[in-house]
Amino acid sequence: MGLEALWSVLVGMVVVVITAIGESLAFKLSGTPMTSLGPVWAFAGAALVIVFGGLGSAIGIRISGSQAAGVLSEKPELFGKMFVMMALPGTQGFYSFVCGIMIIVLSGVTNKGASISNAKGLALLTVGVGVGVVEWLSAVLQGQASAAAESLTGRQPSASGQAILIPALVETYAVIALVSGILLILWISQAAF
Repeated sequence: MGLEALWSVLVGMVVVVITAIGESLAFKLSGTPMTSLGPVWAFAGAALVIVFGGLGSAIGIRISGSQAAGVLSEKPELFGKMFVMMALPGTQGFYSFVCGIMIIVLSGVTNKGASISNAKGLALLTVGVGVGVVEWLSAVLQGQASAAAESLTGRQPSASGQAILIPALVETYAVIALVSGILLILWISQAAF
């Protein structure tokens, strides 16, 4: 698991560097004066939150999907119960996508000639990284919790209602990160700094 985590972080950083370079190039080609790196930081924050959340969800679904495949090979009639538990780690990718889109839209990065200060851009980058890391880790851990719940359901199908609570508890922290991210993005986008 440690190698996958390191690989995810490295891929995320490469994507952010490429998007930051692309952002700078876009400003240069459009002829829009770039007075600060604020838009680059905001764009990097949006890219990072989406990359971390998406990678975490993919890893979490792989973990829970592997366990579900094992259970379904012996009890295919449990597909409906396995599907819900297998798909749960995917929600973090959606939460990250929402935060990323909010950073882009509310920061004004898409408005030609919009001025975003370095402080505001760095604040949005910090929110993006923070939310992205929480969504990434919670997705991976929810995948492990889902695998445990699937194992329990495979052994005792009547306990599926109780078993789903195991990964659902991890979801709580993914939702807290989403709500915190939304509130921080709204506050930063309206702040005068």
